[in-house]
Amino acid sequence: MVKSIEDRTTLNNGVKMPWLGLGVFRVENGPDASNAVREAIVQGYRSIDGAAIYENEESMGQGIAEGIKEAGISREDLFITSKLWNADQGYESGLKAYEESLKRLGLDYLDLYLIHWPVKGKYKEAWRALETIYKEGRVRAIGVSNFQIHHLEDLFTDAEIKPAVNQVEYHPRLTQKPLHEFCKAQGIQLEAWAPLMVGKLFDNEVLKEIADKHNKSIAQVILRWDLQNGVVTIPKSTNKGRIKENSGIFDFELTAEEVTQIDNLNQDFRTGADPDNFNF
Repeated sequence: MVKSIEDRTTLNNGVKMPWLGLGVFRVENGPDASNAVREAIVQGYRSIDGAAIYENEESMGQGIAEGIKEAGISREDLFITSKLWNADQGYESGLKAYEESLKRLGLDYLDLYLIHWPVKGKYKEAWRALETIYKEGRVRAIGVSNFQIHHLEDLFTDAEIKPAVNQVEYHPRLTQKPLHEFCKAQGIQLEAWAPLMVGKLFDNEVLKEIADKHNKSIAQVILRWDLQNGVVTIPKSTNKGRIKENSGIFDFELTAEEVTQIDNLNQDFRTGADPDNFNF
């Protein structure tokens, strides 16, 4: 059982990754982003997830620096993720994009670097770039985002290194069980983006009943469900109270029956793009 915000899962290369992190998708570059990151670190979060396309890496980096100082910790205590955007997928362009992300973040290395989407005909060259960065010891782990089973199988045909993480849309309406089982069998850690389904589950009666039983919020119940399913989760918030609330998931446990009840809410419903059909 995951009992603390300090608890980590061990990736397939031995690197330890926090089960809970803060996501900064759709957070405007500026005080909103830097304050959210700083606040999360001060409150005990040790994982921050960003991406080049979010266009807020400068503020994310500022928040990291301020958070480290205020919390009295070191850079090594943190787990920082960014992602290679679609337009930069390629070998040379991938290497260059990594350097540019580091520069914007003001960091010497990342803990995890992901290919953001499986762009047909491009992601294998992009993966080769990530493998190079990894072999050179300039990133601690590499992975993918939004990859389906067939994308992963295709990647495996040429890859020398297996992805450590696959970050996908995952919430009670989109449980992606076959993908989750495949990743488990391959030793790839599943990570949830949009774990709270952009707030669209907060009036769900099943979740409300479970939340009331545990004296928790629906958000806390969903995030706890992620962890009990072995899924790393990175809820996004810029609200100080909500950041704190989202971390209050380590002092209770859902029963097996409650986990199944939440699993059964699945409708294969996406709030984001379909990885097999996107045009960006």
